[in-house]
Amino acid sequence: MKQLGLIILTLLFISCKTTNHLSKINKPNRFIAPPALKPGDTVLYIAPAGYVNKKAGYMKRADSLLQLWGYIPKNPENLYKKHFTFGGTDAERFKDLQQALDDPGIKAIWCARGGYGSVRIIDALNFDRYKKHPKWLIGFSDITVLTNVMLFQGYQSVHAIMPISLTHPNSERKAAIQSLKDFFAGKALHYEIPSDSLNITGKGKGILVGGNLSLLVSLLGSKYQLDTRDKILFLEDVGEYTYSYDRMLFALKNAGYFDHLKGLIIGGMSVKKDDDFIGETVKELVLKHIKDKGYPVIFNFPAGHVVDNRVLIFGKTAKINVSRDKVTFDQ
Repeated sequence: MKQLGLIILTLLFISCKTTNHLSKINKPNRFIAPPALKPGDTVLYIAPAGYVNKKAGYMKRADSLLQLWGYIPKNPENLYKKHFTFGGTDAERFKDLQQALDDPGIKAIWCARGGYGSVRIIDALNFDRYKKHPKWLIGFSDITVLTNVMLFQGYQSVHAIMPISLTHPNSERKAAIQSLKDFFAGKALHYEIPSDSLNITGKGKGILVGGNLSLLVSLLGSKYQLDTRDKILFLEDVGEYTYSYDRMLFALKNAGYFDHLKGLIIGGMSVKKDDDFIGETVKELVLKHIKDKGYPVIFNFPAGHVVDNRVLIFGKTAKINVSRDKVTFDQ
């Protein structure tokens, strides 16, 4: 029996060492920033999820912005393909994304829209050539899948407006567009916003990670699951029922996402109309998981499925300062 016990302990020790070793490999805590863009650089659009409606006009508006800022927009082979809800078949979307990652002449990949489908094309991606010539990947919503893949590979990426956000001109979007222009120009990000009455005050500093709540939950248990220890976590979503938010927040809580943060940022979190299933607001659902954790919390941050969707850089250190009157964010 003693020998059996020693064997079991030895196996457990080896298992723990192996697990820790894999964790260190798969969960980097330093993320490489691709080179900053320069005037004349090429920005490639891709549609890794939903299809792009060429007649809607938002791609022309995106072209105009990039050209005004001094960059060259470029379309991949399959940008306007449509396969049911997808921007082409899985094979076509994979081809565009892989070629974009491989092409040393592309300096940024700007996802045209979200929707659904990015998760269907990520497993076979090869990053060997990308790592020789890294470039920025930009998008949000379903593109959370790809930004988490980039973190897994050890690279920073950008949560920001996409061309589909430009369908209708809106003056409230000026700050979001300016933040993207500033990012392209290599300027530091600095935002000041009014403080929500339910914010938890304090200062926090840590690498920023996160994205769309539904997509983060869908990646739990995979190699792309986030390591949130000592990070600032950003969450956003759109058009869910409160009970769905409740379920997803419990999933993150049970996975330990809220345990060792340096700060929590909640962006847009809209709910279905006439939704009163469980009698709690989204803010209340969040607070019951984190109110005693001791780190600052920001509600109503201008990012996500909102008109004023400002740039956030995943994988880069951020600083937040939350007071009763205002919130500052620097990155």
